[in-house]
Amino acid sequence: MPKKDNRRYPQRPILGVGALIFRRGKILLVERGNEPLKGYWSLPGGALETGERLVDGLKREVMEETNLIVEPGPVFEIFERIMPDRKGNAEYHYVLLDYICKVKGGELRAASDSSDARWFTRRQLKGLLLTEGTLAVIERAFDSL
Repeated sequence: MPKKDNRRYPQRPILGVGALIFRRGKILLVERGNEPLKGYWSLPGGALETGERLVDGLKREVMEETNLIVEPGPVFEIFERIMPDRKGNAEYHYVLLDYICKVKGGELRAASDSSDARWFTRRQLKGLLLTEGTLAVIERAFDSL
């Protein structure tokens, strides 16, 4: 029987995957429906499960959060997110691999732990509550298109 996944105060960093999905000059983001960072917008994605290949985890996470089927392309960036508590201890620690992805099917809708999923222009990103570092990654990806 699998153990409960406790992401707070992990013994080791948690490996996660994220999807940079572009369509007609817009990027797909999801609004987080659960803590940590409930209400923040971020790239679709999440934590890899034990025994799961990176691209399989990415496909699963995107499907769970957006109802879309994607084809992962190359890794665009490796990103580290450490969220300290008030005492400075690492309450959350993630190493995230962000992939450029193409939509292959499905119909966009928020699902699983996302409360919303929408396409945004580059200009619209400035007014959003985004997870730390997300805007910089997205801007670099827009610049590389």
